[in-house]
Amino acid sequence: MIQRIQSVYLFVVTVLLVVAMCLPVGMYVLPDGSVATFANWGVCLDEVSNNSVWGMFGLLLLSAIVALSTIFLYRNRILQIRMTVFNCLLLVGYYLTFAAFLVVFGNRLDATFHGKWGVCLPLICVILNYLAIRAIGKDEAMVRAADRLR
Repeated sequence: MIQRIQSVYLFVVTVLLVVAMCLPVGMYVLPDGSVATFANWGVCLDEVSNNSVWGMFGLLLLSAIVALSTIFLYRNRILQIRMTVFNCLLLVGYYLTFAAFLVVFGNRLDATFHGKWGVCLPLICVILNYLAIRAIGKDEAMVRAADRLR
């Protein structure tokens, strides 16, 4: 059923991931005082994109597509659980990629990193995915119990 609470969780995950794609994740403060913005599409210094981080953007985009398509798998709850777990793994991969780019650009620019709240949105999505998995599991248990009574 599409009107279940897990559908709301997964829709909120999709919206948060789209917002996370558009927001900067943080900024590097260079030794001379200038600021380089670190976003999911690249590191921008003086409004010019110097370095591309398309992998982070791609992982967020793929994760948003998976979350949106998982909403419509309500007839196959086991597949819906598997897709939601896969979505969590994609978001963990996003954070691993973020950490790798953070180290690389920190060494290359010789700067300190200051995070913004856009970096927390995928973590909120992982929590919402977990809540969706629990709700889907409860639905599956309820359906199995009803099948046993027949």
